[in-house]
Amino acid sequence: MDSRIVEFVSALRSNGVRVSLAESVDSLKAIEVVGVLERDVFKHALKSTLIKEPADVPVFEQIFPLYFGSGGPDMQPPHGLTKEQQQMLERALDELRQQLQELMRMLTQGQRLSDEQLREAARKAGISRQMRGMNQTVRDWLTERMLRQLGLTPEQLRDALEALMKQLKQQGMERQARQEVSETVQQNADIMREQVSRFVGQSMLNQPNDTPHRRRIDDLMNRPLSSLNEAETAELRNHVRRLVARLRSRAALRMRRARQGYFDAKSTIRHNQRYAGVPLEIRLRKRHLKPKLTVIVDVSTSMRPVAEFMLQMVYEMQDQVSKARSFAFIDDIHDISQPFNEHRPEDAVPLVLHSIPPGHYNTDLGNSLVTFTKTFLDTVDRRTTLIFVGDGRNNYNNPRVDLVQMLKRRARRIVWMNPEPPYMWGQGDSDMPAYAPLCDAVHQVATLQQLADAVDDLFQRRA
Repeated sequence: MDSRIVEFVSALRSNGVRVSLAESVDSLKAIEVVGVLERDVFKHALKSTLIKEPADVPVFEQIFPLYFGSGGPDMQPPHGLTKEQQQMLERALDELRQQLQELMRMLTQGQRLSDEQLREAARKAGISRQMRGMNQTVRDWLTERMLRQLGLTPEQLRDALEALMKQLKQQGMERQARQEVSETVQQNADIMREQVSRFVGQSMLNQPNDTPHRRRIDDLMNRPLSSLNEAETAELRNHVRRLVARLRSRAALRMRRARQGYFDAKSTIRHNQRYAGVPLEIRLRKRHLKPKLTVIVDVSTSMRPVAEFMLQMVYEMQDQVSKARSFAFIDDIHDISQPFNEHRPEDAVPLVLHSIPPGHYNTDLGNSLVTFTKTFLDTVDRRTTLIFVGDGRNNYNNPRVDLVQMLKRRARRIVWMNPEPPYMWGQGDSDMPAYAPLCDAVHQVATLQQLADAVDDLFQRRA
C-alpha cells in the first residue's frame, strides 16, 4: 500500500498539485492510523493530508479511483457445474483457438490479468507512445484499443462465447449449465474491462514528459511574452500553477535547510574563549529566508504581459512570503494589494488590469515615485525587498533617481525586472542606466522562463 500511495502522490504532482515530502509522509502516517478497510475514511485521510487548495480537489477526485478503485467484485468460476460438466468445459476450451483459449480459460476460471499481460497488451496497443494527461476521450480510445488487443470488446466476446457454447453443446452439456457458464464469463469480462480501464488511466498519468505538449510548453516559455498571441498566452496561464508549484517546493526546501543554520565563525570563536580558542562548541547562525516584498509594477501597454505573470507568480507563492504589498502605475501609482487579499491570484490579476486602463506614451515612474514616497513609504523598511517591474522608460519625464536612492537606504535590497535587453538601456527615453547602479540585482524577464528564474532567485537569497 505504501508504494501505491507514493505512485498516487507522483500522479498528483504530475498534474499540477503541489505535494511536499512532509505532506507525503503525513499521508502515510494518517493511513497507519485509519487503516484501509473503510474506503471513504481512507479517501478523506488522503485528501486532508495531500490537498490544500479547492482548485486541486477535482484532480484528486479524478485520479483517486485509478489507484484505489474498488476493483469490482472478485472474478468467480461458474457455480453448480458437476464434475462431468467441468470436464466438458475443459475439453471445449482445448478446442478453441490459442488466443481465445487463454482468454476464455481466464474468464471461466475467474483469473485477473497479470501486470505482465497488461503491459504487453498496452505495448501492442501503442499506449506508451501516447501523450500523457487526463483527457477522457483519449483514455476511452486507448482502452478500446487495449480491449481489442486482448479480445475483450463486446463483439469479440460474443464470438468467443458462441464458439465456446457450440463446443459445450456438441459435448452434451445441459442448457442450464451452459447458461451458467455464459453469465459467469460475461460478469468476469466486465470486471476485466474495468481492470484494463484503470490500467490505461494510470499509464497515461505516468507517461514521461518528453511529449509534443511538453516541448511546446518549453518553446512558449522561452519566447518573448510580448510576441505571444492570445491562445498562446492562455496556454501559459494554465501552466503557471504547475510552474509555481515547483518554485514553492524549492523555496520550502531552502527554508527547512535554513532552520538548521550555518556555521558562524565569529560567534564560535567568541563563545570558545573559555576553552583557549579550541572550538569545542560550534555556534550556528539561523537564516530567515521568508522575504517581505513590496512590488511596483508598470502596467502600461508594453508591460502588461510581464506584469500579469509576475503578479500571479508572486501571489501564488504567498505562503513563502511574510508580507507582500503591490502597486501598479502608468502615470501615477495605485495600491492593488486589496484585490489579492480578496481573490485568488488568477482572478485578482484581471480585475487589477481592468481597473487601470492601458495607455501609450504616458508612463511616468518619476511622478509615481513621488506619490509612493508621500503615501506608501511605510511599506518599505529594512526587512523589505523592493521589486520594480518595468522597462525604465519615463517618456523624457524626470526619473526621480533621488527617490530611488532614498528607497535604497530604507530597503534591505532593490531588485529590478526589465523585459528589455541591456543593449537597449539608455536608448530613447530609457532611464535604466541611472536606475541600474542603485539595484542589488537586475534581471531580464522577456520570457516566462526568465521571469520564473528571477522569482526563484528572490527566494534563494537572504531576505
